[in-house]
Amino acid sequence: MGIRGFLSKPLAAYIVNDQKKWASRPAITQLKQFNNLISKAKNTAFGRDHGFSDIKNYNDFKKQVPIRDYEGLKPYVDKILAGESDILWPGKPAYFAKTSGTTSGTKYIPITKDSIPNHINSAKNALLNYVNETGKGQFLDGKLIFLSGSPVLDQKAGINTGRLSGIVNHHVPNYLRTNQLPSYETNCIEDWEEKLERIIDETLDQDMSLISGIPPWVQMYFDRIQARVNKPIKDIFPNFEMFVYGGVNFEPYRAKLFESIGKQVDSIETYPASEGFIAYQDTQTEPGLLLLLNSGIFFEFIPAEEYFDENPTRLMVDEVELDKNYALIINSNAGLWGYSIGDTVKFISKDPYRVVVSGRIKHFISAFGEHVIGEEVEKALKLTNQKFENVKVTEFTVAPQVTPNEGLPYHEWFMEFDNAPIDLGAFEKELDNNLRKLNSYYDDLLKGSILRTLKINTLKPSAFIEYMKSQGKLGGQNKVPRLSNDRKIAEALLPFCKQ
Repeated sequence: MGIRGFLSKPLAAYIVNDQKKWASRPAITQLKQFNNLISKAKNTAFGRDHGFSDIKNYNDFKKQVPIRDYEGLKPYVDKILAGESDILWPGKPAYFAKTSGTTSGTKYIPITKDSIPNHINSAKNALLNYVNETGKGQFLDGKLIFLSGSPVLDQKAGINTGRLSGIVNHHVPNYLRTNQLPSYETNCIEDWEEKLERIIDETLDQDMSLISGIPPWVQMYFDRIQARVNKPIKDIFPNFEMFVYGGVNFEPYRAKLFESIGKQVDSIETYPASEGFIAYQDTQTEPGLLLLLNSGIFFEFIPAEEYFDENPTRLMVDEVELDKNYALIINSNAGLWGYSIGDTVKFISKDPYRVVVSGRIKHFISAFGEHVIGEEVEKALKLTNQKFENVKVTEFTVAPQVTPNEGLPYHEWFMEFDNAPIDLGAFEKELDNNLRKLNSYYDDLLKGSILRTLKINTLKPSAFIEYMKSQGKLGGQNKVPRLSNDRKIAEALLPFCKQ
């Protein structure tokens, strides 16, 4: 074992011991975060506008600070972009993380000097939890690759601005930089396909031990490698033993990814967002991700079914129930207040508090009141694949077809297969039955002859890659929504359907 692997063990023990202390006191830990946030921000423009000086407890806060998304926060961000200080957090942000918006175009999410450790330390601590639990630290001595966005930063009002993954790249610890790939020059390439070829050039003869990235783009990296060298990844990178991922549910990609690798490797799931690093997998033996209660974020949770109500219930972490969907709300030392990041989570443990990401609050299908969510379609597909073991799905998305040329409306699935079912009709029927078992409203609509059973459109190879390319979203942290309540993505995919 090399020096990095050796030294990681005592550090891992220290981090995990501290983690156990705050995780065992969730309510106290979160109240400490809450009081610290309110105290530090009371003299900001936002703090003055919302009476932070008069807030004594969480109930006061709920009265003073409404839930908002980016559009609701945008007037304050615009003041920062105009050059003003002390708006959402003392001083000016250290960075803006640039992300795609829906109604407001590009979103500029502040990252402050105080919030940077949340992003950097959380990623590090996820790895250290693994080292502490398994005793395996040798992967830190090999070459590490992070498939990420460009680290080239622009300037907005004198503030460095770029993709979150590019910003984080500037804060990789020095002791890891010597074994980090790809090179800075290659990482700066904007065109994903050109960048991917250069990454392969740089990594193909290296001792890769850790690979990190969003699963579909890691799969694309593997596919391009195997197009050059007709071998399983394990024979190309014999010491590859750690896969770190986040951003999407891994299950639809798991079978093909490990088939490409040619062996099982350990993995760590993380939950990073531009707004903050929310959770990470802290153990290889239990499901779910440890909610980071001690990292500059005070969390709130709204029952998902109440999210669009005028006055939804807002809960602290110690008030939530297990196996219930909640919209995730954050208040942070990045200057985000009552901020909905758009995700829904479900708690599967309270000792410690662990979550799974169950979907997006706005990514659902409810054309007729069925409210089918991402967790349900992914689980229905997983159950179907257990029966059709030879079928391999590359990627998929679902949209409602409300005005078909004939017959009743239905849910239209756009699916790209690596290995398609021999009997597509039987596959459709099994998938539909599984979805009916998971969503009683959907089942009722079929029983009442309001909807008919789902239909799968089989797409040509690389259809989703071509679609993402056409949208300027190929690579990096971009991902295809599983569900849409409109036909925008569906219509763009129609030309890629097999005839």
